[in-house]
Amino acid sequence: MTADEIPEGTPDTVVARAARPPRVPVFDPTLGIDVPRSFRGTPPHRLVALGDSLLQGFQSGAIYNTDVSVPAIVAHELGADLRYPRFGGPGGLPLNVEVLLRRIEERHGSTLQPWELPTALFTARGFMDEVEDYWERGPGATPPLVGYLHNLSCFGWDLRDALQKTARVCAERIATPRDDLVRQLVENNGERAALYVYPNTDDRRREMTLFDVAAELGAEHDGDTEAGIETLVVFLGSNNALQTVTELQVVWSGDDFRDLDAKQAYTIWRPEHFDSEFAAVVAKLRDIDARHVVLCTVPHVTIAPIARGIGTKNGSPYFPYYTRPWVDARRFDASRDEHITGAQARMVDAAIDLFDETITEAVADARRAGLDWYLLDTAGILDRLAARRYVDDLDARPAWWQPYPLPPTLAALDPVPDTRFLSADGHGGRDSGGLFSLDGVHPTTVAYGILAQEIIDVMVRAGVEFRSPNGTVRNGPVAVDFERLLRHDTLVRTPPQNIDSTLSILGWVDEVLECSGCSCVSVCEGSGQVDDVSVCRHGVLHLLPRQRARTARASRRNGVVLELRHLQGVHILRIE
Repeated sequence: MTADEIPEGTPDTVVARAARPPRVPVFDPTLGIDVPRSFRGTPPHRLVALGDSLLQGFQSGAIYNTDVSVPAIVAHELGADLRYPRFGGPGGLPLNVEVLLRRIEERHGSTLQPWELPTALFTARGFMDEVEDYWERGPGATPPLVGYLHNLSCFGWDLRDALQKTARVCAERIATPRDDLVRQLVENNGERAALYVYPNTDDRRREMTLFDVAAELGAEHDGDTEAGIETLVVFLGSNNALQTVTELQVVWSGDDFRDLDAKQAYTIWRPEHFDSEFAAVVAKLRDIDARHVVLCTVPHVTIAPIARGIGTKNGSPYFPYYTRPWVDARRFDASRDEHITGAQARMVDAAIDLFDETITEAVADARRAGLDWYLLDTAGILDRLAARRYVDDLDARPAWWQPYPLPPTLAALDPVPDTRFLSADGHGGRDSGGLFSLDGVHPTTVAYGILAQEIIDVMVRAGVEFRSPNGTVRNGPVAVDFERLLRHDTLVRTPPQNIDSTLSILGWVDEVLECSGCSCVSVCEGSGQVDDVSVCRHGVLHLLPRQRARTARASRRNGVVLELRHLQGVHILRIE
């Protein structure tokens, strides 16, 4: 990469890392460092998880099926109890895209014609209003009394959130909700969900961070054992880079990265900022009495199908552009459509390589100090599964790369699940994808099972005993029951058949999520004509005739409106 190709504003450390070969995954969780092990008894808390959405069980835009989250799957095979939060309502929080599409399919059929889109959008808005009312004004608005849970994971949490937020902080950050006709999304949804995780039974507990809770669980033991927690799994850091693909913007962190409000402007952390935050995480972890600690690396977020590669790779791991999965590749216009470039994606991955080198060194330091810590290289797992980056492109594969061996239950499926955006075959089944849910970021249930299997393998290596339901020890390799997970996985077995024909609805939902507080244009109520056109930075017009909010999207090239779709009206106007 020449100096002219380096994206403006990229930190020098990231540029230097990108000039070297990509990081090679670590396949030995011990890093080749032996630790003397002398344990006694069985800790009372056999499994505790501390993380973000990937351990909480987030899927298709919502936290809902927490009974098949990664820690829940591991606990099922471990034969141990697991205390975890439960989320009700219409599909969980903040917006379950699978439930939304099934609602549309139920009312409008499995295939939407262009002229049916407006009525389908009315259905979508009705569902979103139902979700918003449940969590902002209904039963979900009041969190239950929460003690010390074992799954201490919150979707959207980055390192700073985990270090600093408490039940009190989350409650104070929840503003009085507004019944917004345009932005029908649950406000402060991350904080609302977190209040189902953080302890809140008294003033002292309302001041506890996730690490404080884990420390309390670790201290709950007597002289029969040396720790209160047998295995602590930590998976944090992905949200210090994820927004580069969910927002399609690369904004490097500034010196105020520790400020809960200021950091929201950033989509990726400078490596030195990540290192500082992760050092604080490590210090907290060392104060927790856990027999075994498993640290997970940050996956390369640019593989997630929410950012769809456009163009020809020519043997590179990267496409020239990454845009939304609903953007037609034949009509993609870099001057109009949201995107990041391949050069930006490469820099994001180089930064993540530096993050993961920091995490790896933390495990190495702990093992040298006699602590039984392990590394689970989740970045390497996703790299080996990456369909469009490596599986389909032999020339892009690094020397170390080998395809990931799927469990037999999944390998026997037709089609075999992969990392492409999920699509249906029109006959009740799946045409492609299967490892990512409908938000294009989070795994399906069976894919969560793959991560659970990797954690189990590390735990077995650490000497953890897995037990059958009758209490007997399971000898030999411990395999996740993927048949059980497949029965739970409606996306892999019977996905909504309207996925392809309603990608425009996903685009509309994305615009609603992105566009808030923009200036509106006026509409002549008598003729329906737009008498003043100005498009916000998201390309969305807010039309408010007779107090009724509608949205339209304007696509521009050289200042000329090419397309204007009234997403909640009857008319679709195209000007070529």
